[in-house]
This record gives sequence, structure tokens and C-alpha cells, in this order.
Amino acid sequence: MSERLALQRAELEQAVERALEVATGLGLDGAEVALQKQQGLSVSTRLGEVETVEFNKDGALGISVFRDGCKGNASTSDLSDDAIRAAVKAAATIASQTSADQYNGLAEANQMATELTDLELYHPYDLDPQQAVALAARAEQAAMAADSRIVNSDGASINSHESVKVYGNSHGFIGSSCSSRHSLSCVAIGQDEHGMERDYDYTVARDFNNLLSPEQVGKQAGIDTASRLGAQKIDTCQVPVLFSAAQSVGLIGHLIGAISGASLYRNASFLKDSLGEQLFPDWFSINEDPHRKGALASAMFDGEGVATRQRSIVTAGVLDTYLLTAYSARRLGINNTGHAGGIYNWDLNRNGGDLKAMLKQLGTGLYVTEMMGQGVNGVTGDYSRGAAGFWVENGEIKYPVHEITIAGNLKHMYRNMVAMGSDVDSRHSLAAGPILLESMMVAGN
Repeated sequence: MSERLALQRAELEQAVERALEVATGLGLDGAEVALQKQQGLSVSTRLGEVETVEFNKDGALGISVFRDGCKGNASTSDLSDDAIRAAVKAAATIASQTSADQYNGLAEANQMATELTDLELYHPYDLDPQQAVALAARAEQAAMAADSRIVNSDGASINSHESVKVYGNSHGFIGSSCSSRHSLSCVAIGQDEHGMERDYDYTVARDFNNLLSPEQVGKQAGIDTASRLGAQKIDTCQVPVLFSAAQSVGLIGHLIGAISGASLYRNASFLKDSLGEQLFPDWFSINEDPHRKGALASAMFDGEGVATRQRSIVTAGVLDTYLLTAYSARRLGINNTGHAGGIYNWDLNRNGGDLKAMLKQLGTGLYVTEMMGQGVNGVTGDYSRGAAGFWVENGEIKYPVHEITIAGNLKHMYRNMVAMGSDVDSRHSLAAGPILLESMMVAGN
């Protein structure tokens, strides 16, 4: 860690301590404080010309206080003693005006993290605007050179940010972490006698040196765009469907929403009362690892100070746990799982081969590479979304397709997963490969 960031981290921890001291002096039942400072550089170009250069440096302290089941929130970007004191008092005043909720309050004291191991999430990189512009331009050049039908660029962007987060509460817990995140993306536009298409590619990492090269990103954006040219419509049919790795992330992502506490206690989930049920085929499992060093979704504690831990989400197709915060756990009458803030590095069991092998297993059907629209009903699990991709016959891609809709029900789709491929999209907290579904309705002409 740089000396500058170490100093800033210590200052932010002191600000959180001061806020908690003020809250304690007000005789509140409990208080929690979250503080984040972020800074970085974002640059975008189009056809080699600079479109935007943005430096940002921001952050704020947020405090929540509890008294007799009532909750009040306030925030301040000014970390002076007077401003912090005013924010805490404002939160207490707000709490005195709100309705009581018996489920409000801090997470239990015995759930607080006691081990704060360095997970190696902080890899700063001194990126200057000129270097960023040059990198983005290289990505665009590679996209344009990938295929003669790439006629334009819709731009490239590069981002490099670092942040410090501190959380503390009146149980005496204070934890902090430093992290970095870097990314590079490129969008290409292609054209032939049938019309125009666009596609993109991107790379993201904690460590700038682990990003794919601009040439790799740009070339893939160009190749993907060119592959979509000449897209055709197809007749309505019911066929096997293979989701690309990137689209599989979204497909499994609907599980996250369905088993999250807020959806469950609001009766807004198609998986309510599904704990212990067989939701997937028995070859499928999901394991969560919050403590993987350098990963995109690692943390020693959640947004309420609760210790994170490795856990099984799905075992042999059976749902093992919901994803709960302190509040949702109390509402549902079950144990807090430490998921205030999201999931942590999901590993999904894969029983299939690479993409070529998965296409062979698909046989004749649809390979989906893009989804459009938000046609997913979280209450019923009904699924209907616009899609584009490729028509496959005898395991070989024949031609691109567009203007289609795929439909089903998530419960049925999950239960009828045939295989997951080995080519994983590692740019997400959820590591999924291509997913083959036994059958879906595809609406076309």
C-alpha cells in the first residue's frame, strides 16, 4: 500500500471513530458508520480523438442510528469534527420522527469479523491521460483492423480507480480495506449489404497489469461485430438453447435476486420457501469464496461488519442458503449470512467442455450471445426476452440471427440445464461458462 493511501486510511478510520463517539454520547441503542473515498481517471476516445478526460475524487460519510426500533440516516462529505457531530445529531433527530420497526438494528455483536486479512485487492497504477488516450487508441485501431467490414468505431474507454472503505459500529467494530479496479473497453461498428451491427469487448482487473492488451480487446470487439453481419430471422420453434458465457452470468444472476432476503420477505420471489429444494440438476453446485486474494468480489466482512465465510450456495442441485442481511434475517426468522452488499466470488460446477464441444452437444438449435429487454418476472419466474445470436446445425454455426424472443420459466430452465461449459467469463463475481438448456420456445417469424 502506498504511504499516501495508508495515511488516508488512518484518517478515515479516525473520522468513523469520532462519529461513533458522538453517537454513544447521545444515548442511542446503536449506530453504524460507513465511509468511502474514491479517486481515479476515466478517459474515452472515438476514432483516436479524445472525447472525455475525467478526474474524480469524491466520498462521503454516512451514519445510521437506532433508538427504540426507529432508524435515522444522515451523511456528510465534510469530515471536520463539527460536520460529523452535526450529521450524527441530524440522524438522531430523523430517528425520533420515524416509525418503529422491531427488525431494525445492528447485526449481532458475535457475528462481527475478527480476522481482517489483507486480500491483496489494492494494486494502484499511475496512469496519466496521455498514456490512457494511447491505450484506448490502440484498442480502436485493432478493432478497425480485425475485419474489412469494420467501418467505424463507437469508441474506447479506459478507467483506473482506487478507493478506501471504512465501516464501524457501536459494537466496537471498525474495519477498513483498500482496493483498486481498472478496465478497458472498445465498441466496433460493422457494415455490409444487409445493414450495420455493433458489438464490444472489455477487460477488468484489480491489477492493471492483468488486463488484456488493447489489441486483444479491440480485435475481439471487431471479430464479434463482423460475425453479426448478415443476421437473419428464423421461424418460431422450440429448440435447445445455448447461452454464451457472458449471458449465462445474467441467467444465474436471476438466482441471486430470487434468494436475496429483501425479495423473500416481500413475497416477491419465485423461490420463496425453496430452501432445501432441488432447483438444479444433481451435477450442478455453487460455492462461494469471499477470501480469494486479488479477486473482484472478495471481502473479509460485509456492509454490516459481519464476517464473510466460504459457503455452499447449491449442492448437487439443492438450494443450501438464502442471501441475508441483519434486517432480512430477522424478518425471516433465520440466521444472517453476511450478504449486506452482494455476493462473493461464486464458483459454478462445470460438466461440459469448451465452446466447440458445447456447440456439438447443442446439435441443432440457438446459440444466444446477446439479450435485450427486462422481461423477467421475479415473482413468477416467467422469462421472456429479446435475443440475438447464431443458428447452429449439427454442432456448427451456420449464420447469425436477430429479432427473436426466447421464453420459458426460470424454475424450469434451471431444472433442465443440460451442461455448463469450461470457457468461463472471469470478468464477474459469478464465474459461469456457457449454459445449455434442454429446450426453450424461440419466437421468430
